[in-house]
Amino acid sequence: MKKTLLLLPIVAVLAACGTTDVYQKRADNERKSQERYVERTIDQAPKWMIVTPISNSAVYAAGTSASGDYSMAFQKAKADAYGKICMTAGGTASQNTKIYKADTAQASTEVSEMVIRTQCKEVDLTGVEISERKIIAEGARYRAYVLVALPTGDANILRKAKEQAKLNEITARRAPEAFKELDR
Repeated sequence: MKKTLLLLPIVAVLAACGTTDVYQKRADNERKSQERYVERTIDQAPKWMIVTPISNSAVYAAGTSASGDYSMAFQKAKADAYGKICMTAGGTASQNTKIYKADTAQASTEVSEMVIRTQCKEVDLTGVEISERKIIAEGARYRAYVLVALPTGDANILRKAKEQAKLNEITARRAPEAFKELDR
């Protein structure tokens, strides 16, 4: 009788280890597949995605995104990088956090909520360019990495040309008025 009572828990443990729950196996396989995608995304990420370059004549930002469409993956990654450049060039952020904690001798509970709003209004990205790009397969999707650069100062030829054109326009508009004032 004692041997039977001793063997019963051992048999129960062995039986539990041998369970062939099809749905649990499916869930485990899906979780492992997702973990592999994340690990591959990190392993395949270019160095500039992890450590953004620093320059005295440009501002860099990296973005990434995934999509089932090749072009959409790049467009979303580029938009992600543009948003980061925009925040660097004068965007604003505000944060609102609410935390409620209750504590008793037996247990503690907490409810917290955080809302962050970022805004990037009217930041001129003239001259921004794609510096690097990379794409990898992520299951049945494309994962795009994009590094964009916004040249600053004299390095931004397009912005300088835009500013010169605006100055030329103001000068052309102001010249007739200035001559009229001289003739008075």
